[in-house]
Amino acid sequence: MKVGLTYDLRSDYLKAGYGEEETAEFDREETIDALEKALVSLGYAVERIGHIKHLTQRLAAGDRWDLVFNIAEGMYGIGREAQVPALLDAYDIPYTFSDPLVMALTLHKGMTKRVLRDAGIPTCDFAVVAGPDDVRSVHFAPPYFIKPVAEGTGKGVSPDSIIRRRDDLGAACRNLIVTFRQPVLVEQFLPGREFTVALVGTGHDARVLGTIEVHLLQNAEPEVYSYTNKEQCEERVRYELGQPQKDPVVAEAEKVALDAWRVLGCRDAGRADIRCDGDGAPQFMEVNPLAGLHPEHSDLPIICTHLGIPFVQLIERIMNSARQRIRRAQKVADKGN
Repeated sequence: MKVGLTYDLRSDYLKAGYGEEETAEFDREETIDALEKALVSLGYAVERIGHIKHLTQRLAAGDRWDLVFNIAEGMYGIGREAQVPALLDAYDIPYTFSDPLVMALTLHKGMTKRVLRDAGIPTCDFAVVAGPDDVRSVHFAPPYFIKPVAEGTGKGVSPDSIIRRRDDLGAACRNLIVTFRQPVLVEQFLPGREFTVALVGTGHDARVLGTIEVHLLQNAEPEVYSYTNKEQCEERVRYELGQPQKDPVVAEAEKVALDAWRVLGCRDAGRADIRCDGDGAPQFMEVNPLAGLHPEHSDLPIICTHLGIPFVQLIERIMNSARQRIRRAQKVADKGN
C-alpha cells in the first residue's frame, strides 16, 4: 500500500520568518522521520508530501496514494485543520483521522462545547467573547479562564489566563483578541485535577487507551498547563498514569472523554483534556482529533510510553482503525450500487 504523508514542518515556517509561538503546532523533523520509519517497518511504501500547497501541486500533477497519513495543521483560517481532509475528499483519497466537519468544529473550542453541552456532556460555564459587548453578556461569576478560541499546544495560555476580578476581564480579552486575531473563550476557572485522555478508534469501536494526570512542578508556571509548561514539560511537568480501576475520578474523566469523542464523530486516534471543578467532578475542556505525534514530547505518545506501548504500535493502531472504517464505508457504498 502506498501511503502519502502530509504535514507542516516547523523549520520551514521559521525560515520564512514566522515566530516560535506562531509555529508551535507544527512538526519537527524528528516527528516526520519517526512516522516514516514506523510506517515503513509496518510494510507501507511511504511518500513524503508536506503541506497543503505541496499536496495541491502533487494532485494537479496526477499523483495519487492508497491512503494519506495526515498530520497537517494548516496555517491560515479558523478551518485550517480541515483543509487537507477536504482536498483529499475532493479527490476521493482516504486518509487517517477525522473528516473536515470534525476538524473545523473541534478547532473552535466554543462551538465544540456548545455541541457537547447540548448532548449532555459535562462542561463548565463558558462564553465566547469577540468584542466589548460580549464581555457584558458573560453571566457567570469569576474566577475566569481565558484562551484563544481556535489555537492548540497551549498557545495564548499563561498564568495571565486566570482572571480573578470581573473588572479585569474586558482588558484581558482585548489583549488576546489583538494578539491572536480571533475571539476568546471565557470559561469558569476549574481549580481541580487535570487529565489528558488518549483515545483510539472510531464510533462504537472507539475506546480509551490510557490517561495521564498532569502535575505541575515547583518551577512551573502555577495553576495552568500553559504554553511554556508544555514546551518545557521535561523540566516543569510530571505525568502520572491514571488508574481508573482504583480511582473513580479517573474512571469518570475517561467516560467524559470517550462520550465526547463519540458524540463529535472523531476518528482513529486523538486525545481529550479534562479538568475537575471545585467539587472534584470532571469537566470536558477540549478535544484534539489531530494530536501531536512527536515520539517523546507529545501527550499521546507520552501516554503510550507510560503504558509500555511502543511508538510503532501506536501508528499501527491508527492505521488499522483507518483501514477498518474505510473498508466498512466501501462495503456500504458497494451495497448501494
